[in-house]
Amino acid sequence: MGRRKLKELQERIGYRFQREELLHQALSHSSYVNEHRQEAGGDNERLEFLGDAVLELSSSEFLYLEYPEMPEGDMTKLRASLVCEPTLAMCAREMNLPDYLLLGKGEEHTGGRFRDSIVSDALEALLGAIYLDGGFASAKEFVKKWILTDIEHKKLFYDSKTILQEMAQRDYRDQEVSYVLVGEEGPDHAKQFIAEVRIGGKTLGRGRGSTKKGAEQEAAYRAIILLKGKDTCI
Repeated sequence: MGRRKLKELQERIGYRFQREELLHQALSHSSYVNEHRQEAGGDNERLEFLGDAVLELSSSEFLYLEYPEMPEGDMTKLRASLVCEPTLAMCAREMNLPDYLLLGKGEEHTGGRFRDSIVSDALEALLGAIYLDGGFASAKEFVKKWILTDIEHKKLFYDSKTILQEMAQRDYRDQEVSYVLVGEEGPDHAKQFIAEVRIGGKTLGRGRGSTKKGAEQEAAYRAIILLKGKDTCI
């Protein structure tokens, strides 16, 4: 990847690397490294392992300090909703991280750039790279800026279909909630599903996932955010 692209991403995330090779590694999927063995540097799997630990500690510290009255069990559930794979994938997309990933031709062809598992792992690898490059303070700042934002909305994601059903029963009692599969991408072994959620026949959210349930979950979450911003009924 060219230095211009690396600089562009650093400006986007608000962190400048002293060792850009760490950023390059964080963006390198194993499929890319397998096809470009002549290039120096490895894939991002070890950085993802490190970033996962940094994320758990920094998010735990944040919740402990920000919610002094919250019981341990509730903190555990809230942390799980904030750092689960679909939520991290959404955070990664907000910073356009998928656009910068280095994938092998096969992975690119089968839609790897859109797959939650690959995108969320890359976000954790990026966090691990920031930790190695700038220390825990820089890593915490990144987590706070890009992951621990809009918590009241993100914690809804964990059980979004149930929450949307409850909202619909309360506010739109005569209108049915339905999920419609509107698209599929990729081969059978790496398929991506696209779903819409509709209330009373009106589309309120669209989601993407590696399973139909995952796509419906994201669609429900998008609908919840939309409805919470409305003051009037559909």
